Amino acid sequence: MYSAGTESLIKQAREIQDEELQKFYVRVSKMLSSKEHCSETIDSLQRLKLIVSATKYARLLPAEVQNKLQTLLRSPGCPEQLRLLCSAVLSESLPPSVRSLSAGLTQDCRSLGSVAAIVLAQAGNKDELLPLCQHLLKCLESRQPEGQICKHTLPILSKIISFFPEILSEDQINLVNRKLVDWLRYASVHQGASLSSGGFFTGPRSRQPGPMTEVDGVVVGDFFTVLCVGQSYTEDQWMNMYAFSMLRKWLLTYDSEGTCNTESDDRSEVDSSVMSMVSATSSSSRLLPPKERLREKSFEYCQRLIEQSDRKAIKRTDTELQKVCLIEAVAVMDIICKEDSSYVYRAFPCLKALYGRLSGDLAFARALMPIAQFYLNHSEMAAVDSEAVFRHLLSRFPSEMFNEPLLAFEFVQFCRLNMAVLQERVPLYRQSFPNIFKFLAWNSPALIADYMELLPSLMCRETAVEILHTLLDLPCLAATLDLQQKSATFQAADRVLWDNGTKLANCLEAFRQPSCRGLFLYILRPEAEKQSTLPHSIVTSCGSNCVFCVYVYNTYTVIKFFFNVLENNIDGKTSIFNDITVKLCFYYRVFSAHIRTLCKLHPSLLIDQSRELLDFAGSVSNISSKKELYTSVVWMIGEYLSVSYDKRCTVELITSFFESLEAVLLEITQVRQSTKPPNYHPRVLTVLMTTLSKLASRSQDLIPRLSLSLSKMRTFAQSAPVASCYSEEDIEEIITRASELVNLLKLPNVAQFVLAPSPHGDNPRWHKDTNTSLPHSMRAVSGLLHKNSSFLPG
Repeated sequence: MYSAGTESLIKQAREIQDEELQKFYVRVSKMLSSKEHCSETIDSLQRLKLIVSATKYARLLPAEVQNKLQTLLRSPGCPEQLRLLCSAVLSESLPPSVRSLSAGLTQDCRSLGSVAAIVLAQAGNKDELLPLCQHLLKCLESRQPEGQICKHTLPILSKIISFFPEILSEDQINLVNRKLVDWLRYASVHQGASLSSGGFFTGPRSRQPGPMTEVDGVVVGDFFTVLCVGQSYTEDQWMNMYAFSMLRKWLLTYDSEGTCNTESDDRSEVDSSVMSMVSATSSSSRLLPPKERLREKSFEYCQRLIEQSDRKAIKRTDTELQKVCLIEAVAVMDIICKEDSSYVYRAFPCLKALYGRLSGDLAFARALMPIAQFYLNHSEMAAVDSEAVFRHLLSRFPSEMFNEPLLAFEFVQFCRLNMAVLQERVPLYRQSFPNIFKFLAWNSPALIADYMELLPSLMCRETAVEILHTLLDLPCLAATLDLQQKSATFQAADRVLWDNGTKLANCLEAFRQPSCRGLFLYILRPEAEKQSTLPHSIVTSCGSNCVFCVYVYNTYTVIKFFFNVLENNIDGKTSIFNDITVKLCFYYRVFSAHIRTLCKLHPSLLIDQSRELLDFAGSVSNISSKKELYTSVVWMIGEYLSVSYDKRCTVELITSFFESLEAVLLEITQVRQSTKPPNYHPRVLTVLMTTLSKLASRSQDLIPRLSLSLSKMRTFAQSAPVASCYSEEDIEEIITRASELVNLLKLPNVAQFVLAPSPHGDNPRWHKDTNTSLPHSMRAVSGLLHKNSSFLPG
């Protein structure tokens, strides 16, 4: 978090006494009254900023200090550092009068920006932002002298509409639409006048502004965009760049049918294709309403950017700018086509050519995401085949760009936003889950919540089992991706560079061996395949050295969510649950919480997997290492191993489970004075006793054996070694449960009724219908088992 010095300063700021604080306010007020502001003033304001922001409770500044801070903030000659400090202090303190701040707004860019920052931080409703908004619109509408256009107007206005979109009226929206059109389309193509440094060779010719150039150095032949390069920029060129930066938000907020002006409503009967033809030329587009004209000019601007992105940039920074502009341009075109479908047919030739140009270069991978979104939204209308786009997106991106965090985030967001459409229209989507999970394997801490939301869209009857295997094998996938990356980096001769030791060297060697190639190809498979098991030994040694494997072990949250989806949405294909049950030894923390629900949905699992469950329940070591899972399995056996749930349940099978669990109970309750008994949790003992009683009630020949074992539990619980391990409450719980079960087993028919009720006994009607015998039976059993009942046998 913070350094020791910073922590000390924050602590001092929080604990400052009121008397000392008042003295400090007086000193700051005197400094602000001075015409000369020295470094001590800056230090004092920095300390004041720390004091007002050090706690979650805002402080109320004295009125005198507030007024002087506001005066200094508005002063045209105020240094920038002081202006920023004044703005920061006022933003963090208890709100001054927001209306008083907005009352004296000027057109000075720096002053306006600082005051606006305070108003945006302090305003609590639309009315408090309204004066600032009106002032900004007045600045936009009025004709400013050359060089006086306020460049901060649009960023502030963009922030306001993100809080309260309804703050603008229809006329004001149209005003901004017209201004945006002017800045986007009619900015100067000549550079701004640069400031002369003086000198002998300075003359009128050297001060002549030159033309703007493209990123490849060619003189601009068309209108100005953000991809035009120059030494200095004019005010309208700056406004062009600001306008494009807020264009997407503006169109999303106001370019909808709900904000249509009167003119466009009157033209509602005109066919959109006719309007598209009318707007095809610049001269005729002037006849369009402001909203329609902004669409047209924005579309032209984006087409121009796409054309400029094909130029070979001289500077690397311009290459990066080209990628960012492509992303924004395609996103804006997508919005325009959503609002007016006639643009779809004009956009597709351009974007199809762009995709063909970029698809072979993974350096432009992020720019392909909005293109895929465009195809998803509009390819059906334009009757364009989009399979190649999505195959490229779902295959190459995860396989080759899994180690790009920003691309991983954008890819997952794309899938989340389009889950329903991808399921319906892209068959490859669900089949590509092995590839999609590569992003999770490499970037698991940041993407777990997103994948929990994404998981239901990937699951169906055909993919559920393999998705479970893939989730369980995520550490192997992370290790294999790490090996793949290292193998590409280090050649066989570079073993001296493998600083993780012999294990990693052996893993890298195995990764290159033809005999192991099939295994690694399966782990890295791009699409779903049906294979139930995966050998882990080859990548195990790498896992201990791979940081990504450590992160992936925390994805048990996703596996827990997998079971929630499975229980609620997957229909009754028992094979799915069979395969899941075999995997119980993995991630038992999660499985123990869900295995009961799965068994309730399909009780026949106990019969189908009886051999595996007998082995698991009969092993005492599982109690120590997998207590929660073991307890859940034992409870399942007692609850659902009955002919009432599956006709295949035989007396022999019940006896087998009984003998296995009886042996476990006897082993863990052996008391030897010379050794300390294992400290098993009392719940394990009580569940074992209850399950054995349930099994004995279904095969009553077993009751004498169990009664004898239960009768010894008091001796076990009260022995000195056990008393040293368990608390008095634990001992009482064990003795009470054993006594209750012994008394219940003395009445075998009652025991069977209580411990093995009908599967439909939890139906509400059984507890309400007085014509059935169950309520009477329950009352009779309650009387028999009552503490002071004379019906209990001696």
